[in-house]
Amino acid sequence: MLAAEQEGRKIAIEIKSFSAGSFVYEFHTVLGQFLNYELCLKEQEPDRILYLALPRFVYETFFQRTAIQIIIEKYQLRLILFDSYKQAITQWIQA
Repeated sequence: MLAAEQEGRKIAIEIKSFSAGSFVYEFHTVLGQFLNYELCLKEQEPDRILYLALPRFVYETFFQRTAIQIIIEKYQLRLILFDSYKQAITQWIQA
């Protein structure tokens, strides 16, 4: 997990590669971790906002499924998409 601060805005970023082989299995693990980290952050640093960073191709191929989109909205996941080849952020998404 990374933490950053700019002009009084604090964020934390959980970076996941989704390289375990099964996107479904890894998504369930990542979602549980994200929710746990978010609860801990609210207790320790309530002004820090948690984001989940993932490869853009994972978002475009797996996260577009209806069930996943419903979960993103339900839990208000904030996402950062990155291009792993260019090592650059391509998009910020807030549910």
